[in-house]
Amino acid sequence: MADIDIRKVEKFYGKNQVVHGVDLDIHNGEFIVILGPSGCGKSTLLRMIAGLEEISAGEIAIENTVVNKLEPRERGCAMVFQNYALYPHMTVAQNIGYALKVGGMRRVERMQKVEATAKSLGLDQLLDRKPAQLSGGQRQRVAMGRAIVREPKVFLFDEPLSNLDAKLRVQMRLEIRRLHRALKATSVFVTHDQVEAMSLADRLVVMNGGRIEQVGTPEEVYHAPASVYVGGFIGSPAMNFLPCGVSEDGTFAVIDNTQFRLPIDPGIGKTIAGQSVIVGLRPEDLKIAPDANDPNLLTVAFDFSEEQGSGRLMHGRLAGRDFVLHSAGRKHPAPGTPCSLSIAAESVHLFDPTTEKRIAGAGTKAGQTGALPATFQKTSDLTVSGAIQ
Repeated sequence: MADIDIRKVEKFYGKNQVVHGVDLDIHNGEFIVILGPSGCGKSTLLRMIAGLEEISAGEIAIENTVVNKLEPRERGCAMVFQNYALYPHMTVAQNIGYALKVGGMRRVERMQKVEATAKSLGLDQLLDRKPAQLSGGQRQRVAMGRAIVREPKVFLFDEPLSNLDAKLRVQMRLEIRRLHRALKATSVFVTHDQVEAMSLADRLVVMNGGRIEQVGTPEEVYHAPASVYVGGFIGSPAMNFLPCGVSEDGTFAVIDNTQFRLPIDPGIGKTIAGQSVIVGLRPEDLKIAPDANDPNLLTVAFDFSEEQGSGRLMHGRLAGRDFVLHSAGRKHPAPGTPCSLSIAAESVHLFDPTTEKRIAGAGTKAGQTGALPATFQKTSDLTVSGAIQ
């Protein structure tokens, strides 16, 4: 096991900068997931840790040793790739034990380690097969076995599940988590799949445009997104964002100059009184309320719905923005039927419209453990009424 310290790391391809001054501490035995869309720099950062990409600026240290100039084999890392990278002419046993053979380990000892590793992955009955005779999930297990048998300080995973079907992805996520618990090795896992990330991570690292937007536990990142970007990227469907203006006394916000009033925690309201903000509402936090006669009526035009089995997604426009409601249960409002929507005030997120960063309570940073930001402290419930058309 090993700590990984990343300090002001940058990466250029010619004049094009793809990683911008990344700072990150990865703790001994931790499972870190780096999450972001294609092109955000997550795989490049992983490959720099592995030594497969040169570091343009900054430092990476593994177990307190700066590894910038070390060859990949000298870093104590093992990498599992998206495309498995198995030798097609070798058997499962030969693929798993190849690095040990190259390292000069005696055959008897090598086979003992290969068999023990294969058994832990459920491959002990497949040792004589070649990759072409294996399923996708079995090939991925062989790739993982090849990494495990080396007993590395650090495991690096570069989107290893993206070639698997949905059922196998779920199964492999469970297996990876069990293996991490058993091996207690430091692991860094790169993915663009937020379900994968939320399921596996001790801590999430959300990247955007070569920069880190937020680091925190899955719960922290979901419930206290540090920016509009994080709020929109984490969660399916994405968070709803609406323009708001805060009252002069800082006690409430008004959406798009309508009569709809949103209570604000007074501690925050004083600092943003009279200003514009962006409100974030998660579709699953919105509830259909029984009272359709609330005085703060707001018309919501839902255009269509998507059946999800466990509920239905209702899509429309509100204040000039796309708006989604997750209607749980088996009963849903019919198109054209007025309905009331309610949301608890602690589920309302506020962001600065200029920086798009989270507006947090005094002395509380977004994503920090402990007390939730003041925007999460319950004051009252708000009610929205509208019609589905």
